[in-house]
Amino acid sequence: MAINFKKFVPRPGLVNQQGRLPDPSELVCIEVPKVFDQCLIKRCLVYAEGPDTVTTDEELRSNPLVNPKRYLSSRDFKVKLLSVDKIPLKLDPNFKKIILNYVISFYSDYIDENGATQSEFYEIYRTDIIGRFYCPDSIAQITSTSDEECNCVEDNIIKLEMVAEALDGQILEDEAGDQVLDITLGYFIVVKCQLLVQLLVPAYDYCPVPKEACEEEPEEDPCERFERAPVPKFYPDQNLEPLFQEYDEVER
Repeated sequence: MAINFKKFVPRPGLVNQQGRLPDPSELVCIEVPKVFDQCLIKRCLVYAEGPDTVTTDEELRSNPLVNPKRYLSSRDFKVKLLSVDKIPLKLDPNFKKIILNYVISFYSDYIDENGATQSEFYEIYRTDIIGRFYCPDSIAQITSTSDEECNCVEDNIIKLEMVAEALDGQILEDEAGDQVLDITLGYFIVVKCQLLVQLLVPAYDYCPVPKEACEEEPEEDPCERFERAPVPKFYPDQNLEPLFQEYDEVER
């Protein structure tokens, strides 16, 4: 059954079944960063003096605190790539040994003896080595121009994406008798090698202008909202194993 293109409004959404979309109106060439290789760095770090290791970092201890009472949480995790060294492998120059230098920063909050919330800033400088990473050099050399100046565009991009959290925070007394905050840091970093390439993709048209929906939500009486709400469950779900096997399992 043919799909009526006039009744189809292209918009972002899930494509959940084959044949639900009409044929594209054209093939277009777009310029995008394409991921050629990626790998995952997973670390759980605790404080320890001395050189950093894969499990310890000297910067995970705060400066001396003034009358801390209790650790609260950590927030505003950020990662910044400081430098990248790419060393081509002799057997295949497209594969490289990658040396990454980056810094992770965040704030940790604690309550002092007066009940006020205080914050400590942490910066964790790390170096990681990827022994074999497919990161080919671009064949074409790319530059861009504007009216004012010529901007050189980096054709080979190393990109970091991070998810991090403070797994624990302990207020301790250090060797000098000062109270400090030690953080246990867990993070995942995806390292990506990207090249700016031209891709041929099917397209329908330019995205349509969305409906006017940027309006403030009207205030609602809380009792009216409560009246419409369903009755909550009074007990949690039971975590029970099934009494009988499924029918297909019995047949086998």
